[in-house]
Amino acid sequence: MIQYPIYLDYNATTPVDHRVMDIMAPYFTTHFGNAASRTHAYGWVAEEAVDIAREQVASLIGAVSSEIIFTSGATEAVNLAIRGVYETYHAKGKHIITCNIEHKAVLDTCHYIESIGGEITILKVLPTGLPDLDALEKAIRPDTILIAIMYANNEIGTIMPIKEVSALAKKQNVLFFCDATQAVGKIPVDVLKDNIDLLCFSAHKMYGPKGAGALYVRRKNPRVKLSPLQYGGGHERGMRSGTLNVPGIVGLGKASEICKTEMDAEAIRLKKLRDLLLDALLQLDCTSLNGSAEFLLPHVANVSFNFNGSNQLINKLNKQIAVSSGSACTSASTEPSYVLKALGISDELAAGSIRFSLGRFTTEENIKDAIGYIREAVKAEMTN
Repeated sequence: MIQYPIYLDYNATTPVDHRVMDIMAPYFTTHFGNAASRTHAYGWVAEEAVDIAREQVASLIGAVSSEIIFTSGATEAVNLAIRGVYETYHAKGKHIITCNIEHKAVLDTCHYIESIGGEITILKVLPTGLPDLDALEKAIRPDTILIAIMYANNEIGTIMPIKEVSALAKKQNVLFFCDATQAVGKIPVDVLKDNIDLLCFSAHKMYGPKGAGALYVRRKNPRVKLSPLQYGGGHERGMRSGTLNVPGIVGLGKASEICKTEMDAEAIRLKKLRDLLLDALLQLDCTSLNGSAEFLLPHVANVSFNFNGSNQLINKLNKQIAVSSGSACTSASTEPSYVLKALGISDELAAGSIRFSLGRFTTEENIKDAIGYIREAVKAEMTN
């Protein structure tokens, strides 16, 4: 039986997989110990669970467990990475490079760095959403300490040329930070093969619980050091003090284990469903794909609807289909998506754009029904 509205907003958040829920449950009740309690069995059990989760998370991204720092989510991890690098390395330089379609967590943190004396270069992307690598290379200065480029964009699904970006960073001895929140668990991510120094992601984007995330911090070649954002106990290698969220961490670990096992097959399945949806929508005279058709996450499509009143299409569909116009973190804004505007799309066309993001529990029946609802809504609006 299909649940309505049909959920096609998996980039905003995902439901917790029942296998994740099952393994988390005891850590709220019988295994409730503090992982920092080293003198009794309750603490030992919690610590062991965290250690297992750290291995599971590290294995998903090709890291070692000692390089994983647990956080409350990707936003905290972004702040720890960017601010931590700036405070640690500002004697070497105060210049950071990023691009204009990064998540607000990255852009706002960079603006904060700018307010305290740092220098930020925000590069424009190409119409496909891909970075201009020549512009990036030219932007690197002797005092550049960090390049921050996401793995895949949350609104348009464009996958960035990570190996090329990291090569430019390494050539100039600059650290490379990657917000991989929309990529980890969806497509293969390997911090060693991709030559990434810092990388973050969040449990709730990959069928784990909200309130748990991770930051990868490279330990050698080079060994990355970070100043902490908060103090009080020296947890997580001194980078993130605070009592560990054991149930959330356990959930993130299990979610990582499931993704590692099922990700490849799931990507093939979702791409077929996404293509079914996209092909049907692009047959309409009023539609166009935003971003890169070639370098695109398998479960995402951002489509513009170009007709009078298209900016109201989501409201017409919301009883049948749960979709969004862009990032959940900025959806309260009445302004057109800054990501779409960065591609050169007009305000009017951006306002009539919808992000479709599929996931683990999306079925072919869901997609066929969604296509029907969209066609009916578009026809009704265009004949008004």
